[in-house]
Amino acid sequence: MKELYRATLGETIALHQRLMDADPQPVLASADAIAAAMRGGRKLLIFGNGGSASDAQHVAAEFVNRFQRERRALAAIALTADTSVLTSVANDAAFDRVFARQIEALGQAGDVAFGISTSGGSLNVVAALVAARQHGLTTVALTGKDGGAAGRAAEIHINVPSPTTARVQEAHRTLLHVICDLVERAFA
Repeated sequence: MKELYRATLGETIALHQRLMDADPQPVLASADAIAAAMRGGRKLLIFGNGGSASDAQHVAAEFVNRFQRERRALAAIALTADTSVLTSVANDAAFDRVFARQIEALGQAGDVAFGISTSGGSLNVVAALVAARQHGLTTVALTGKDGGAAGRAAEIHINVPSPTTARVQEAHRTLLHVICDLVERAFA
């Protein structure tokens, strides 16, 4: 058990070190895009599946309420939170459309659509990013592995190059907190 404990922490630390040594530009660009949208009265629409759905809701809460500083509320919506919409679209159309349909209903040119996919291949995340680009939203993908179709569908691509879902999720949370901090500093 001690070996598993140390190995897990070692993998996590090594991946975070690789990210720290990588080009920060995609993270900085995503924070700039979100801050610019919010300054212009626009919003962040954020989405993903499973643990990424939880991350989307977590980030939306950080913007609407606060991250680390007192400041005005910032418009962010987790497209993962409305179970009636999710199940309606999944039942009547397809699960691949659950986020795209919400982008079509709620998205406006100038908003930011932020898709999270640890595999980079989540079909509903890809479809939402495609729909967002068609409707004039800025698109960001936060991915794992090689980024897959989600990374290719977005204007701004933040990739965590690891094949291990748990390690990707840990790094995603750290990067999302960096983005929250950068955006919040623009408004504090």
